[in-house]
This record gives sequence, structure tokens and C-alpha cells, in this order.
Amino acid sequence: MAMLISKTSDDVTTEMNTTPLIDVMLVLLTLLIVTLPLRTHAVKIDLPHGPTPFVEPPPSVTVGIDFDGAILWDGQRVDRAGLDSYLVDAAKKDTQPEIHVEPDRLAHYGTVAIVLADAQRLGVKKIGIIGTEKYGQ
Repeated sequence: MAMLISKTSDDVTTEMNTTPLIDVMLVLLTLLIVTLPLRTHAVKIDLPHGPTPFVEPPPSVTVGIDFDGAILWDGQRVDRAGLDSYLVDAAKKDTQPEIHVEPDRLAHYGTVAIVLADAQRLGVKKIGIIGTEKYGQ
């Protein structure tokens, strides 16, 4: 490294020449930038090439459960044996209807659990609970 010694006065002033250090740092920075892989911000999406055909939504059936334990199949009151026969018929269809269970806010959990267990036992694949959003939390 080069040193600069000034002879203008009796004191010796020594300063390090930092130019080579800066040159080396710039070369290293340039190499780092060149070797980093480029990041693409594009999102690759497979878009359909033609118009998509209209798919009719599957049929749905609403099973209501009242506060007193009464079970309703699309608004008509049924007992457990009637519910089982409806669920067996629904499970045997080629395109099973979606079973929407809509319990009342004051319905007993045991009744809801029995309806869900019966549906699963009898082979219903598409079942869900709806209507809870109107009760808040």
C-alpha cells in the first residue's frame, strides 16, 4: 500500500491510499450483482384456451333442525326413519345432492350430531352446515 509522506513541515504525516481498496470493493460488488439470479415478478397461470362450458350446480337439499329437536327435509317435518330413507335415496343417486344442515340457534347439539352421523353412515358425501352466519359469534 502506498503511503504519502509530506515534507512541508517537520512533522511526518502518513495517510493510507484507499483508492485500491475502493477499486477492489467495486469489483466485488459488480461480480456479486452479475452472479445473482434474476428474480421474475411474473405469475405463471394456465389460462383456458376456449370458452368454458356451463356446469350446472348440483342439486341441494336443506335439512333443518328446530329448537325442539324436530327435523325438516326441505321444509317438511320428518322423523328419523323418514330422514334415513331420504338420505339413502340421496346417496344412491349418480350425482348426489348437497345436504345443507341448518340447525336452529337453540337446537341441541346431540340432535345435530345424530343427523350428521346418520348422513355419513348412509353414504352421503357432500354435507355441510349452513346458516350459522346469522347468529354472529
